[in-house]
This record gives sequence, C-alpha cells and structure tokens, in this order.
Amino acid sequence: MATLLALLSSILWGAADFFGGKLSKRYQALAVTAVSQAFGLITGILIIIVGSSWLNPAIGWDNYFISGVLAGLFGFVGLIAFYSGLATGRMGVVSPIAALSVLIPLTIAFITGEKPNSTQIVGMSIALLGAVCASGPEVKGGVALKPVMLAVVAAVGFGLAVTFIAKGSSSSAIMTMTTMRFTTFIIAIFLFIKYRTFGGFTKKDIPLLIGIGAADFIANLLLGVATTKGLVSLAVVLGSLFPIVTALLAFKLLHERLHKVQYLGIIFAIIGVAVISLG
Repeated sequence: MATLLALLSSILWGAADFFGGKLSKRYQALAVTAVSQAFGLITGILIIIVGSSWLNPAIGWDNYFISGVLAGLFGFVGLIAFYSGLATGRMGVVSPIAALSVLIPLTIAFITGEKPNSTQIVGMSIALLGAVCASGPEVKGGVALKPVMLAVVAAVGFGLAVTFIAKGSSSSAIMTMTTMRFTTFIIAIFLFIKYRTFGGFTKKDIPLLIGIGAADFIANLLLGVATTKGLVSLAVVLGSLFPIVTALLAFKLLHERLHKVQYLGIIFAIIGVAVISLG
C-alpha cells in the first residue's frame, strides 16, 4: 500500500510540476505558486468536510500543526524556486538537482533509526539514480549560475517540506497538508496586497491552476499517508520519481526529444521499484 501511494504521489507531482513550470513561462512563478496553492487549500477543506477528519491543532511536535506550518513555508519557497528555474528553459539543470531533495528526508530517516534491508537499500539507490537520470541532466555546454542556485533552493525547500510532511502525518496527514496550504494562503494574501495583483491570469487559466493546486495537494497527502504505512525512507524515495512524469509529459505534449540518459533513467527507476518490492 505504501509503495502504491508513494508512486501515485510521484505521478501527480510530476504532472503538477510540468503544468506549473509551463504556466510559469507566461506568468510570474510567484503568482502561479500562490494562486494554485490557494486552490490546493480549497481541495483540503473539501476533503476534511467530506471525510469528517477535522483534528484540533495543538502546539507541540506530537501534533500536526507546527510541522504543517513549516512544511508549508519550505514547500512554498521550493516551488517558487523550482517554477522559476523551469521557466528559464533549463530543465536539464534544474530538475536533476531538485530531484536530489529526497536526500534530506532520507538522511533524517536513517539518523532517526530506520533500517531498510539490503535489498531495499539497493532498490532505493537504483530508483534514485533513475529519477536523476530521467530528469535529463545537461552534461555538455556551459551552465548559468542562476538556474543552479534556483535548483539548490528548490531541493532544500522540497527536502525540508517532505521531512515535516512525514513528521506531521504521524498525527494526521490530511490536517498536515491543509495546514501547509493554509500557511501558503496567508503568505499569498500578503503578496497580493503588496503587489496589488492576482498575477494577471485569464479565465482560461483558472481550470489549469485548479488542477495544479489539487494535484499538488493530493500528491502531498498521498506521500504523507505513505510515510505512515511503511518505512519513511522507502516512501520518500518512491515519491521522488516525479521527474520521470515531467519528462514524459514534455515528450508527449511539447514534443521534446528525450535524451539517451533519460531513457536509461526510466529503466533504472522501473528496476529500482521492482527491487524494492522484492524487499
């Protein structure tokens, strides 16, 4: 169950990142992030209402509230940096570095005592290599400093966000995710007031923004639940395979040519998942 949930989160994350990055080529990444995550908050509220899953917040690490707030802050910064990096057109620089964000929650999981068996460790290593390769790393030509810095910020933001998602989900996954989105919604309100604009989106952009926000929210939720159903380390590695989906969507919808290393990465990812399932 944990494996399936984490893989589904990767699919939704990859789709949200593709369309979010694509939209950020026409609008400010800050606006795309703020508006889409506001729709993510609405998604969370609807799930809570339908599922009657409200849980009162409390100050303390055993409750979801602090973890949700921190996950929201780090995730918001990570998404802005990631979308801004993708908007530069250097996906082959930004995506591979952002994919390494999994090393942060993975390291913390090991430090706190998780001990996957040798088969699982081999599978995780192969899958992680596949995620990096599938994102199409650019190994030729010069690399500008800006996309690299944006990718590093995105990796740190995503890594810390996932760490706090896992922490908060031990109390309540849905309340952690909704707290995340409520946090980013408050930030968005201040940004809208400061810049006196909602980003200049048209009515045609609204369905896409809703889809991005809902997909990102549900991806976070599925990963959060996955961390409570098995090893956190396994869940976060499987959840980090989103670059494969982003690359495949770019290939299918934008007709971008996949490099040989990306095909190799997809194969590695499939092999990694298969090895993990054997463990």
